[in-house]
Amino acid sequence: MSDSHNEIPITPDALEQLSEELDARMPDLLDEVRDLLAAEWPDYARYLDEHRPEVAEVGVLFVHRLLDLAEHGPRPGDSAGEGVPPPTQLVFEQVGRQQLQDGADLSDLLGAYQVGARAAWHHVAETALKLDLGPEVLAVLAEAVFAFVDEFSAASAHGYVLEQSASSAARERHREELAELLLSGRSDTIGIRIAAERAGWQLPTDVAVVLADPADTRSCGVIEHLGTHCLPIRRDDAVGAIVPNPMLGGRITRLIGALRGCDVVIGHPLTLDLLPTGMRIARTALRLRKSGVLSGSPVVVADELDTIIANRDEWLLESLRSQVLQPLRELPDNKRDRLVETLRSWLWNMGDRHAMAEELHIHPQTVRYRMDRLHEVFGDKLDSPRERARMYLALTWDRR
Repeated sequence: MSDSHNEIPITPDALEQLSEELDARMPDLLDEVRDLLAAEWPDYARYLDEHRPEVAEVGVLFVHRLLDLAEHGPRPGDSAGEGVPPPTQLVFEQVGRQQLQDGADLSDLLGAYQVGARAAWHHVAETALKLDLGPEVLAVLAEAVFAFVDEFSAASAHGYVLEQSASSAARERHREELAELLLSGRSDTIGIRIAAERAGWQLPTDVAVVLADPADTRSCGVIEHLGTHCLPIRRDDAVGAIVPNPMLGGRITRLIGALRGCDVVIGHPLTLDLLPTGMRIARTALRLRKSGVLSGSPVVVADELDTIIANRDEWLLESLRSQVLQPLRELPDNKRDRLVETLRSWLWNMGDRHAMAEELHIHPQTVRYRMDRLHEVFGDKLDSPRERARMYLALTWDRR
């Protein structure tokens, strides 16, 4: 509104006449707006016809706000949308919210507003000339019409953004709830299908979990950007994602590439009903990654199943190790350590003494001497397939 506004007299009688005339013209104005919208925005035209009373109420708000702006002008310092009275603000915010809920573009709504503004100005101008209000008043009314359009456009845009934020938050909450439901293993197929529809997530044939330590902010950040096709996992001891159809179209290769250099675990692909089991295995792998038993970046569970199986229960593995090494218990520490090292190498290299000598950085004759000593201590256990299997399990997966 220009600073000259307050110098232009608009009498109360003129305002009252203008209000009455515009109220009387409202049905014709709505018809004209509907016809103008029909060509480019038929949905809006149909809405105007189907919700005529509600739209007429908005028309009343328009007239009242128009007269208020014409008489008083905007408040000093108000930007677009800030001077709108709360009831009007809420009405146009809700229009913006509904626009997003219907999946329509905000630009379409703002364009339709401009069409309505031009039709409104046509009727306002005709009324002002009919009442012989003068060019000064006509100029004030023109400015008021388009100031009002700016205000409710800003209000609708604000409502659109608010609904975007609310919808995004709700969608993310539904995605987290679905992830927890799938990981719990407590829901039936119908419950999972309903939760998936609410989250907007198509149920896949198989899935894999990706996990990282919550303290590893870099890896967690990479997982967060895997894409909206993945469901988020957010727990105190693990952060990750549920990846759908990991074996489809080379997705697993791309996933490994995206996580290259990250201290994360990529779980074994499993059907949805086995996802809780997959989660337990992945968490075990993550624990072994943190303790140094597994060292891949990323760790691919499918490639490390033997090590995970052997180390999944630390107490059991330690108990087996103590049993296997019982014959060496009475030896001094340094001798015992050398013989354990030699026994592990013998098992790993399948008795190849040259390979053992190279691995241990000792002379083959030293290997022969140590193996003779092991035969003395263990006796015929070294010749028993069963005992060798126990030794292999107890020693060769403990590569820390």
